[in-house]
Amino acid sequence: MRKLVRCLGIAAAVSLATFASSAAFAAGRSDFKVCWTIYAGWMPWGQAKTQGIISKWATKYGIKIDVVQLNDYVESINQYTAGKFDGCAMTNMDALTIPASGGVDSTALIVSDYSNGNDGVLMKGKGKQIADLKGQQVNLVQFSVSHYLLARALESAHMSERDLKVVNTSDADISGAFATPTVHNAVTWNPMLADLKAQPNVTEVFDSSKIPGEIMDMMVVNTKTLQENPALGKALTGAWFEMVALMHSNSAASTGALTSMAKASGTDLANFKGQLSTTALFYTPQAAVAFVTSPDMPKIMSRVARFSFDHGLLGQDAKSADSVGMAFDKNVIVGDKNNVKLRFDPSYVEMAAAGKL
Repeated sequence: MRKLVRCLGIAAAVSLATFASSAAFAAGRSDFKVCWTIYAGWMPWGQAKTQGIISKWATKYGIKIDVVQLNDYVESINQYTAGKFDGCAMTNMDALTIPASGGVDSTALIVSDYSNGNDGVLMKGKGKQIADLKGQQVNLVQFSVSHYLLARALESAHMSERDLKVVNTSDADISGAFATPTVHNAVTWNPMLADLKAQPNVTEVFDSSKIPGEIMDMMVVNTKTLQENPALGKALTGAWFEMVALMHSNSAASTGALTSMAKASGTDLANFKGQLSTTALFYTPQAAVAFVTSPDMPKIMSRVARFSFDHGLLGQDAKSADSVGMAFDKNVIVGDKNNVKLRFDPSYVEMAAAGKL
């Protein structure tokens, strides 16, 4: 899911972690920038800009917000980490392993959805189950959520990564690689996943619906910026839920918006709706609040932290999976309480749910 390998951003994140105290994050600002990349669950950000919904909510709170589409997923996170953007659309794992592990205190302002089949493990030919991967090569974006999905798939079959060989392949190259006769197995995300599994003699042996809620998509905002400029959080949250409500309205306007998003993501309306069907998008703030305040959240993120530590994604100085503290609803903290760098703060979405934005 999302774009490119995550581990490439860690070194950059560490070296740029001192940015948080710079003038770019001073209080009382009126101009902000957030970024996103192509993915079904993030297309609403671009459409909200196109529809004027972002500017409407920003004006309501006396600010300006530029919503910028970037082409490279990892670069978008690196630029956020470097302070070039105030917020960025990213997964829960990447929020932990890049900005948070690099020392940048970040807040998951909106947990907008989770992958419910948007990520999958594919096999060509005779392979029909996870056990058939034993001794084989698997192409995927190493250290990405695809890698995490493979680890969870192997765990379900009482296997581990020692039973096969992971071949690092960028998201830009995964489709081409899978088309060659030498590549038989791949893990990827939509829209590549939909294209590849539609090919003859291809079997999807595991997908993210088997691990619901573990691969999340979020709008992550710099914590210091958010604390000093709450108008940013209110405007982004209000705009997001107006946009997804429009998408879910079953109206001509909804169809128009979905068609526009499909075209922007390089596909047609039917295919885009197919991608949304495997995206557990929270169309109401109430649904988003229920998810982010669930007692399962700390458990899920602890699992993600263990995977990240085991693969060296929490930084060279990390002594355990608890090296980075993560804060949740009701003041629950997992990991180092003196090093909290990732916060799942439901307060802005709760305002939306209560009609107080």
